[in-house]
Amino acid sequence: MEVFRKVAEIKEFVRQKKAQGKVIGLVPTMGYFHLGHLALMREAKNSGDTVVVSIYVNPLQFGPQEDLASYPRDEQRDLALAGEIGVDAVFIPADAEMYPNGFSTYVEVEQLTSGLCGQFRPGHFKGVTTVVLKLFNIVTPDRAYFGQKDYQQLVVVRKMAEDLNLDVEIVGLPTVREPDGLALSSRNVYLNPEERKAAPLLQQSLLKAKEEIVNGERSPEKIRDLIARILQSEPLIRTEYIEVREARHLEPLEYLEGRIVIALAARVGKARLIDNILVEV
Repeated sequence: MEVFRKVAEIKEFVRQKKAQGKVIGLVPTMGYFHLGHLALMREAKNSGDTVVVSIYVNPLQFGPQEDLASYPRDEQRDLALAGEIGVDAVFIPADAEMYPNGFSTYVEVEQLTSGLCGQFRPGHFKGVTTVVLKLFNIVTPDRAYFGQKDYQQLVVVRKMAEDLNLDVEIVGLPTVREPDGLALSSRNVYLNPEERKAAPLLQQSLLKAKEEIVNGERSPEKIRDLIARILQSEPLIRTEYIEVREARHLEPLEYLEGRIVIALAARVGKARLIDNILVEV
């Protein structure tokens, strides 16, 4: 496994692999790997890709009061885990490499980013799409792998790729969870023992909502109210939003039909956790 820190170096690595007829798979990450990250890497490896993993805590997607400085990092551990998977290259750029002096060009997907997490994290998705497009231009992957836990992000990146005619397949993989249902996230490390016990209620509320829909409930408002009541039963959980949307374009719904996503965000201690569930009606 090779490690690169310069844009020119990873570009040359990719050029050589493509000259050999290799398919390039990119797994963009902010590091501090968990089993969800590793599942993306394994999928890329199993697909026969030459696997490039990026590790970059992107300052553009953090707001002024968010956890950029304290975001968990462990480069050596990450490199060891990526090596065990069989990753071919890891790209770990510095801020100055990604955003040199005078950087002033940004990419923004409108509409899709106005609700859900976008409502509570202004500028977040502008930072996401800018850095993802830069990574796509640097690595020129044939496929890029994202987890469905960040469902809005997945939809936004797919829309960017479609709108800008990017020659990359966006592969979304199911959320990887702890045995008690908590979605894996690097931010789970912020949870103290009591908060950790409370956090699985997020998925439990989503499963209860899905059960109600399967049993015939078609009112988005009633589904939101059900989830809100469940989460309010736990004082350690402070709900940020609960949304029921059409799954492909995140359009609001007045009646539940087709493929829908139920998404939520909540504060548990100092951790901001998100989760979602897909339902076919």
